[in-house]
Amino acid sequence: MNDSTAAIEKQQSAAALRRHLKAAKYLRQQANLEPAAARARLSLREWQAGRLARSHRQLLGSPRFGPAASFFISDLYGPKDFSCRDEEVERILPLLIKMLPASALRTLALAVELDALTEELDSAMVTELCRAGQIEHIDEAAYAAAYRAVACRAARQHQIVLIRETGQALDKLTKKPLLSSLLKMMRHPAQLAGLADLHQFLDRGFNAFRGMGSASDFLDAIENKEQQVMSRLFDGVGDPFLIQAQPGNPH
Repeated sequence: MNDSTAAIEKQQSAAALRRHLKAAKYLRQQANLEPAAARARLSLREWQAGRLARSHRQLLGSPRFGPAASFFISDLYGPKDFSCRDEEVERILPLLIKMLPASALRTLALAVELDALTEELDSAMVTELCRAGQIEHIDEAAYAAAYRAVACRAARQHQIVLIRETGQALDKLTKKPLLSSLLKMMRHPAQLAGLADLHQFLDRGFNAFRGMGSASDFLDAIENKEQQVMSRLFDGVGDPFLIQAQPGNPH
């Protein structure tokens, strides 16, 4: 990749990152306007994180794939509030554009885009669960009914695509040996500058994927299962999350 191509990729990633940061920030503010709404959002996200842990327990229990699976559930799709991380990114974006390679900026942009889309879908889910009086007692049947009521199949499909693309971007980062040294060098300065959340996100993702080798099997397993779950939810299948492991799946 020549310098001009890299510069263009940086500009594109930075523009996408700004756009998705703005969307995620607005959606989080709306979700947390009232204490009851904030509790409802957290309740849904905790339930979904638990569902993901159950669905992907083989990956979580795998010595090879466990760290990456934990990172996905905690840092990409879980109950954690990413406000601090995103505020840090927004605050020092000009510096990040100078310091980070285009691939790292793209990884951040994908992660924030996934977060913004998840916030949008979760907001719609909370509305449906509250309407049904199920937000404090979420179970599989209530979740499935709300999921179908929200619909948005194209957005759900895009969410799965973003999960895979973010994983692929992290996998590519592990092939850049200089990034490991840069992250180590940035640890203490990042803490002093109030950028601990951003640094930890990049560091955890980098290390989780570096220790796994090729991420293809891991990402295939997540994508295949989430595609099946989505189809079963929309089709109204009983026990939509009960999917038998396929021969050859990573474990």
